[in-house]
Amino acid sequence: MTVKLIRNAYEAALTMAAVLLSWGAALALEGTAGLHTDALVLAVALTLTLASTQRTADTRRRLISLVLLPATAAVSIFVGRLLASHYATGAAVYTAGMALAVWIRRYGPAATKAGTLIALPLVALLVVPGPALPPEAQSGLVTWGWSALIGLMACCSVWLVQSLGDRFGPWRASPTPDPPPRRSRLHPRPSTRMALQMAAGITAAFAVGHLLFDDHWPWVVLTAYVAASGNRGRTDVLRKGIERLAGACVGTLLATAVAEAGVTGHTSVALMFAVLAVALWLRPLNYAYWAAGMTTALSLLLGYFGQNAASLLPTRLTAIAAGAILSVASAWWLLPVPKRRAAARHHQGEAGRAVA
Repeated sequence: MTVKLIRNAYEAALTMAAVLLSWGAALALEGTAGLHTDALVLAVALTLTLASTQRTADTRRRLISLVLLPATAAVSIFVGRLLASHYATGAAVYTAGMALAVWIRRYGPAATKAGTLIALPLVALLVVPGPALPPEAQSGLVTWGWSALIGLMACCSVWLVQSLGDRFGPWRASPTPDPPPRRSRLHPRPSTRMALQMAAGITAAFAVGHLLFDDHWPWVVLTAYVAASGNRGRTDVLRKGIERLAGACVGTLLATAVAEAGVTGHTSVALMFAVLAVALWLRPLNYAYWAAGMTTALSLLLGYFGQNAASLLPTRLTAIAAGAILSVASAWWLLPVPKRRAAARHHQGEAGRAVA
């Protein structure tokens, strides 16, 4: 266990180094181009999600990410604008994109990795709190062109830090070989079943989020996606939903304590990075640690933007519970995937769990 904790700390340090490098580059870009702080949040979110999926990537896969991630990051901005102006249409496009990222796994490892890169900016779109920001902070949000550049900076930051870590660090990550293709006899195929489950869960989350949680609908949708990603079967979806809710409860207590202490401004930003580092360190032990850390960090972020994070925490918990219930219901009742079929594909769901 001691060796594992030390290795986890090393991997968390690499990820945070990439995050801070990307954040610093975005900070310089913000000052030069007159962008909004939203650009910084996007840089951190994309780097966090990308770091775990690229840790064992070979050069070819990293080059693909350099092309695909900036492009999908730019497209995600259009989806975000569509959600803001035409919610139902935007929700349909978003759901189709997420379902497509799962469905194309049927075409093998290369398509699976492309699907992961498609999903990353869409997941980050839920983390970047555009609709949840106060009205005075919503003007000047990052455009598609700047978003593509930030996606490119995130790729370069992750590649640089991980390459240096492999060259000079105590541990080296070896690229994992693609698993041999397997022809499933299950009809519809597991990838089709999981795509339909994802679409059903996210569609219901968009509807419930809009009806019950107003501008805070991203919390419902994000939880529905996280619980369904990397679906290993009914029990796995249920476990992830419970872990996310439990972690959010702990994060609620931590965020409330921070709010009561009056932490604001640059201090809250520094504390947010510290919380993310600890959450990354403990995440391999149990996903609840990551959920607690992200809840705390996002609450600090909302506080930085001027929202009363403590007053929103009950709403956040309710939204997380709703998203988990919707995702579990979809996995249990809509074309459930047998555990033995889903286990062979569990490694494909890294993107959602990296940020949520």
